[in-house]
Amino acid sequence: MYTQDGTPNDPWEGFNRGVFRFNDTLDRYALRPVAQGYDAVTPQPVQDGIGNFFSNLSEVGNMANGVLQGNPAIFGASLGRFLINTTLGLGGFLDPATGLGIEQRDEDFGKTFAAWGANSGPFVMLPLLGPSTVRDTAGLPGDWYVSATRHIEDNYVRWGLRFIDVVNTRAGYLDQEQLIHGDRYTFIRDAWMQRRQFEIDGGQGDDPFASGDFDYQEPEPASDTPSQ
Repeated sequence: MYTQDGTPNDPWEGFNRGVFRFNDTLDRYALRPVAQGYDAVTPQPVQDGIGNFFSNLSEVGNMANGVLQGNPAIFGASLGRFLINTTLGLGGFLDPATGLGIEQRDEDFGKTFAAWGANSGPFVMLPLLGPSTVRDTAGLPGDWYVSATRHIEDNYVRWGLRFIDVVNTRAGYLDQEQLIHGDRYTFIRDAWMQRRQFEIDGGQGDDPFASGDFDYQEPEPASDTPSQ
């Protein structure tokens, strides 16, 4: 994810910036206004409940990746959370498992590939999906396959749930936009890479965002294309 000198492994920056501009434009004129309207009319407890519901559904993928990683702790915690939150948590809209000390372990096939020893490869900005790496991108088919909503046969229900999940998630980031400063592409790339490295390392060490130690380096003034 980083080069030997500790800089972001972003050899395709010119291409990535072009994709970032596309995503940013789509967000500014489509997704963000919808999220703002949703945030304005939806009480915070309802948003939290919807977030809990989709978080609970993601435990299915967490369990699958726990098995593939050969990590019984991940599988056991994910299974326990799913059973507790689905029953005591009213179908997942509440999160009593966290109150019982069972913390969620967000897993995906990118992290599973990392556990198998695969290198991250260069950073890549994906259309619509945002920041990723070559390794994480290779894991997307697996993530889609184990997604609980993928197995819903009714297309309207399946895509409706995905739309609600996207809008609810985007609404949750509205208050954080003020934290972005300087070059938006560089800030978002570096923030994502530091957070992702923390996740790949299994949450060992200090979370750079929870501790306030996020390391952002203001780039030299330049055009959108990287210097040669």
